[in-house]
Amino acid sequence: MREKSRSGNKNGGLKRKAQKIKAGVLKAYYGNPTKDMKLVAITGATGKTTVAHYIHEILKASGEQVAVLASDQPFKLGMLHKFLSDAWKAGANVVIVTVPAGVLRDNIFYGLPVHVAAMTNFVTSSLKDMTADEFLDSEKTLFDMKPEFVVLNHDDTNYDKFADFKGTRQTLDYGQTGKDVRILNSKLYPKGTEATLSVQSELMNVATFIPGETAVSYMACAVTIAKALGVDSQYMIEGLANWEPEE
Repeated sequence: MREKSRSGNKNGGLKRKAQKIKAGVLKAYYGNPTKDMKLVAITGATGKTTVAHYIHEILKASGEQVAVLASDQPFKLGMLHKFLSDAWKAGANVVIVTVPAGVLRDNIFYGLPVHVAAMTNFVTSSLKDMTADEFLDSEKTLFDMKPEFVVLNHDDTNYDKFADFKGTRQTLDYGQTGKDVRILNSKLYPKGTEATLSVQSELMNVATFIPGETAVSYMACAVTIAKALGVDSQYMIEGLANWEPEE
């Protein structure tokens, strides 16, 4: 068993080294587009795509040129770098990427400057292809990239397991127990959700076409990311209300 473990660690190390070399080659090939754009990476067990679309609409409302790669499906390193290059050519100054934990395990962001790294939640029952410890180890690879801002869900039952993730400029949290964006109350409807948030002492009434209690948390996450990006509250309210998912 020890021999197998050493072999597995060696193979994993070689794979990570090869991935880092490939990342450097792709970055050079595409001209390092992230030097002119802010990269927002959203990870977590659930809600990544919803939060990404909220941020996309918020930034559009504020007049930013923004591109989004939002999917719960894994993607490869080459796809990410091509997306970043295409976004840069289209004039985007902010790019939003949702990141499944399995992708993080492959060092997908190696060598890229992450402006905001956000974690929606850690729902162990939703993990399918990895253990809770493997999930946390994968998430750690993103937050070890030294993002300028880190956004965390303070209500998460496993918050203490990722509370050490820190931004180099600022760490923000959200939730009913959040300090930076606090959920004060909510109203649930068959076809939407309303909530009142306290955003660093400023009261904000927000609404979405997404029904359910989880939508409140996702709106709070999006508002916290937008706060890190310096967006005015009026655009947060407008953007959240603008996104209507396809049925």
